Amino acid sequence: MQPLKIIAGDATNPQAKGPKVIAHICNDLGGWGKGFVLAISRRWPGPEREYRRWHRERAGNDFALGAVQVVEVRPDIRVANMVAQRGMKTGSGGPPIRYDALERCLHAVAEHALEHGASVHMPRIGCGLAGGKWERIEPIISRTLSARDIAVTVYDHA
Repeated sequence: MQPLKIIAGDATNPQAKGPKVIAHICNDLGGWGKGFVLAISRRWPGPEREYRRWHRERAGNDFALGAVQVVEVRPDIRVANMVAQRGMKTGSGGPPIRYDALERCLHAVAEHALEHGASVHMPRIGCGLAGGKWERIEPIISRTLSARDIAVTVYDHA
């Protein structure tokens, strides 16, 4: 079991050697324009372009809650676009975060990380625009990643 590491910093500039996966949450509407995705897009155009294509072509692919798209941005860094947010606003169904979808996404990220010997890096996923509670998200990260001996670093923007 790897302990979850929480540090001050920028999740788009992961502090580790070797292969790295930057995991973040996307919505199921194809929207990309607020929150952490802006930091990703400032650094690399690929994840946004691929996410928008994935959503646009959803009739013929696996785009849905719980799905993950992994985009290589550098030979040692991949970005995991995780669809774990239903819509973009809090409404009668509660906040947009879908904890069950997040858990499915993180299982897929774990498989990818194990296959590539990668560490996983992320902001406090699900706690911003998605409206999630860290007390519910941290145990999901521990179960899906840390318990499988995958090094995870969470970045609190300094």
